[in-house]
Amino acid sequence: MDKEKLLSELQFKAVRSSGAGGQNVNKVSSKVVLQFDLKTSSAFSEEEKELLLSKLDNKLTKEQVLLLNCDEGRSQLRNKEIVIKRFLLIIEGALKVAKSRKPTKIPRSVIEKRLKEKRSQSDIKQSRQKPKF
Repeated sequence: MDKEKLLSELQFKAVRSSGAGGQNVNKVSSKVVLQFDLKTSSAFSEEEKELLLSKLDNKLTKEQVLLLNCDEGRSQLRNKEIVIKRFLLIIEGALKVAKSRKPTKIPRSVIEKRLKEKRSQSDIKQSRQKPKF
């Protein structure tokens, strides 16, 4: 993954934000919307694109566009930095391949402990019964 190439493919749009800022909100477009078209991206190989499509399926639009927005800060520049960091974290997390789980063998001591506990529980219940004559 080439970060420079990836960042050059991002599209940004500034829109009016809600939230903190008072009257500044009504005048300034501080909310930043990031758009990334996965289908036309040349920053990823075909295998990486398939991996991203499967992992980010619920975050993509029908046209395979990833949309992220940020209106946390009052500054457009700050919001742009935040949304870029968030985008890179999402992409890096989606590209990680999970290790396959190897089922572990149950240790002998654990099996013996369980059987011993069963025997002791059985003895306790046997001792509660009425004696047989």
